[in-house]
Amino acid sequence: LQGIFVLGLPYALLHSGYSGLLLIVLAAALCCYTGTILIACLYEENEDGQLVRVRDTYEDIANACCKKLSPSLGGIVVNVTQVVELIMTCILYLVVSGNLLSHSFPYVPVTEKTWSVIAFVTLLPCVFIRTLKIVSKLSQLCSLVHFVIILVVITYCLTQIHQWSWTKFRLSLEFEDFLVSVGVIIFSYTSQIFLPTLEGNMKNPGEFRCMLNWTHFFACILKTTFALTAFLTWGEKTKEVITDNLPSFLETLVNLCLLTKALLSYPLPFFAATEIVYSCISKGNHSNYRSPLLALAVRGSFLLLTLLMAMFTPHFALLMGLSGSVTGAAMTFLLPSLFHLKLKWKKLSFLEKCADVSVFILGFLCSLAGIVCSVKGLLEVFG
Repeated sequence: LQGIFVLGLPYALLHSGYSGLLLIVLAAALCCYTGTILIACLYEENEDGQLVRVRDTYEDIANACCKKLSPSLGGIVVNVTQVVELIMTCILYLVVSGNLLSHSFPYVPVTEKTWSVIAFVTLLPCVFIRTLKIVSKLSQLCSLVHFVIILVVITYCLTQIHQWSWTKFRLSLEFEDFLVSVGVIIFSYTSQIFLPTLEGNMKNPGEFRCMLNWTHFFACILKTTFALTAFLTWGEKTKEVITDNLPSFLETLVNLCLLTKALLSYPLPFFAATEIVYSCISKGNHSNYRSPLLALAVRGSFLLLTLLMAMFTPHFALLMGLSGSVTGAAMTFLLPSLFHLKLKWKKLSFLEKCADVSVFILGFLCSLAGIVCSVKGLLEVFG
């Protein structure tokens, strides 16, 4: 999903101007911060003052915060939110795959939905993925394809450097367009759902914070460079997905790379969603719940669900925006800051408390603005 959002960053600059450049840096800092405090919630100090990992998942953190109200309420809310966001992401990959195939082979008499089914067939082996190692290898290939796409676009833009002009940047902003830019920029950095699992699987978890800082730093540099060079090249003609601005021969090549990236990206959210559901089911005491057959059934059901929703849900992009405004903002800003305040209140300095409260308010405003824009779009579509 990050790759899809990254391709919209030049368009975001078109509507946000100079403030968009600041937002790219600010979003990196905020998402890095919420990732750090989320992982901090996994640890507690023992009698010797050493930090010990007492929680393993986002669900465990939520349950610890809500244990006085209900032992499992927080975990249920977090799990439902995570599954909704992950499944919507999987569906988006199928929709995007169908769209990319349709644009790459316009002369083939096949509908976009049929192309989505063809893409779905290539994803059937996902039901047999049982470990994170396989997913990580696919994600590595996905990252490699992502860099190829960025490199192709930036290289082409550098060949057009003679027509660059800073006068293309806007000074005046339209509030609604600016909100769209905020959503694109912020959610190009989101990864909080995967962080507890990632940190728990590191050989040296003590290096997690350093890793998070450096990855967000380099992501910020890469995204700023990419967005800036692309916008300076096309200016007011910048399209929503920047690959649509490329010459036809390059556009087809990049679209096929994007298709590969979408298909390689699918297993990560799919695996995460099915693992959450299966772990919830297997908490029961019945041995049948732990059978490999049930795990296969859960993965198969989820795979089919993503196809059916991609095929038959009208105006999916608007629904994705609506759910993303709720689940994305909640998982990225609202819950990490809220949980950190709840679990670490007595140990936080005044400035740290102010930072958490500010992030919570910002996340709430982003979520509210996204919901308003998405509902307005749905109302316009349905007349």
